[in-house]
This record gives sequence, C-alpha cells and structure tokens, in this order.
Amino acid sequence: MPDLATILLAVGLAMDACVVAVGAFTSGHTDGRRAMFRLSFHFGLFQGAMPVLGWAGGRLVAGAVASFDHWLAFGILAVIGARMIREGLDPDVDRPIRDPSRGWTLVLLSVATSIDALAVGFGLALLEVPIWHAAATIAVVTALLVVLAAWLGARLGTRIRRWAGVVGGVLLIAVGLRTLVGHRLG
Repeated sequence: MPDLATILLAVGLAMDACVVAVGAFTSGHTDGRRAMFRLSFHFGLFQGAMPVLGWAGGRLVAGAVASFDHWLAFGILAVIGARMIREGLDPDVDRPIRDPSRGWTLVLLSVATSIDALAVGFGLALLEVPIWHAAATIAVVTALLVVLAAWLGARLGTRIRRWAGVVGGVLLIAVGLRTLVGHRLG
C-alpha cells in the first residue's frame, strides 16, 4: 500500500477518536495538556494495535477469499465510512458527562474508537499489505490528530465536532474505492 493511501487510511480511522477528543474538550469535563496526552496516547496505541489483531485474523482466512478479497476490503471500508458519515450528520450526539481521559472510561473509549481499525486490519490482511508500517502510521497519525482535535475542540467548541466524522467516513470510502479500482487496473 503506498504511503499516501496509508496516511489517508490512518486519517479516516482517526476521525472517531478525533470526534471523541473534540467532544471531551467541548464538554467542559476535560481540559489541560495531561488529558490531551492521555487521550492521544491511548487512542493512538489502540488504533495501532487493533489493525494488527485484525490482520492476524485475516491472514488465517486469506486463501479462502482471495478471489473476492478486494470487494470484501471495499465493503468493509465503505460500511465503516458510511456509518461514520451517518453518525457525523446525526444532530443528537451525546456529550460525555465526566472526564473521559481517565480510568475505565478512557479504556472503553479507546476500544470503541478502534473497532473500525480491527476490521480494517482484517481487510489489509486480505490485500496482503504488510501490517507493521500501516499500524505504526495509523497509531502516529491518530495520536497527532487527537492532539489537534482536542486543541481545536477547546478553542472552537461544538461547531466542528459533527463534521469530523463525515470527513473520516468520506476518506475511508475513498480508500476503499481506490482499493477496488487499483485491483481492477492491476
């Protein structure tokens, strides 16, 4: 997978975590550099680890689905992207009621925002993409974007929260389309 595609994939996957970071910092229940670090570190760590787990599972079944793996990868990315767009356009997004950068809330949010990365890792295995570079890129991009999202959330309020999910969903669908077109042309 070319670096640009990996970066676009990482940006798309990071949007769930960015939405949470923006929400946390617009809620008034989270503030400061320590909370920003906790969110970016944990979200980056989980976003990087989940594709590895999904990739390991995908490698087990890669031979059985080789004839339609590009469609499967596209389908996974398109469904995840569409869900992110739908959630981004939903006006009834709940705000956290306590500091989400601490304790079990942080762990649960880290898992919840990285479930998509697990599915993407499965798709990457089907496409025979080396996972370590992709996982590291996803982790670093997520951590950096979460810092930016938290900073923006603290300064811009709820105006940007809704659109982060839409942008992430569009990026994931674009990566899925590129995978499908690339397989057709390759």
